[in-house]
Parts: sequence; C-alpha cells; structure tokens
Amino acid sequence: MKNLRITVNGTAYDVQVEELSGSEAPAAAAPAAAAPAPAAKPAAPAGAAGSVVVKAPMPGTVVNVVVSAGQAVKAGDDLVFIEAMKMETPVKAPQDGTVATIDVAKGEAVDSGKVLVTLN
Repeated sequence: MKNLRITVNGTAYDVQVEELSGSEAPAAAAPAAAAPAPAAKPAAPAGAAGSVVVKAPMPGTVVNVVVSAGQAVKAGDDLVFIEAMKMETPVKAPQDGTVATIDVAKGEAVDSGKVLVTLN
C-alpha cells in the first residue's frame, strides 16, 4: 500500500493505493478502491460532465452536499447547502435529471458562479 495526498480544488485528501500486477487486476479493483473513501468527492465516469450546470448563487462555504454522483433528482430537490453571513441557503435542482458530477466538497469556500454540480 502507498499513502498519497491528493489535492482537488484546494482540498487535500489522504488516500491509500494498492499496486497490483497483471493487466486485468487494476480494472477490476478500481470500483472497490473508490467506494471506501467517503471523504473524497464522488467522481463521474470520464467524459460524463453534465449538460445542466448548477452554479453557486452567492459566495460562501459549502456546509453540506446532499447528493451523490449517479443519483436521480427532481426539479426543486436540494443539492448543496451554502452558508453565507450565518445563513444556510439550499441550492436546488433546476430540473429533473441525474447527478453527473459534484464539483465541491463540504467545507470548501466558493465564489458566486462557481460550478457546484452538473446534471444530465
């Protein structure tokens, strides 16, 4: 096992990576390795960026991400909560769809217009 630190959008994540030999083993092990790391932002498959972009309506701090990649949402469902001036504001889905990517993590500071989530 190797211990690595990965920084995504300014947030550091400590992860453990196991090196495997053989051509078939890494592909089979990849989904299992991603599941036990709940602190990291869920990643969508490569090239799966959503066509509907949900942006931060104001600057603030992400206090909760209530969806995960691949989750089906309906118009008006809460996606992310942002705290600004001691008030929590929900960012809601503008339409029905499936969460393609989550581009923020809990505790991350965001500016107005920052992409939070994309939907398909």
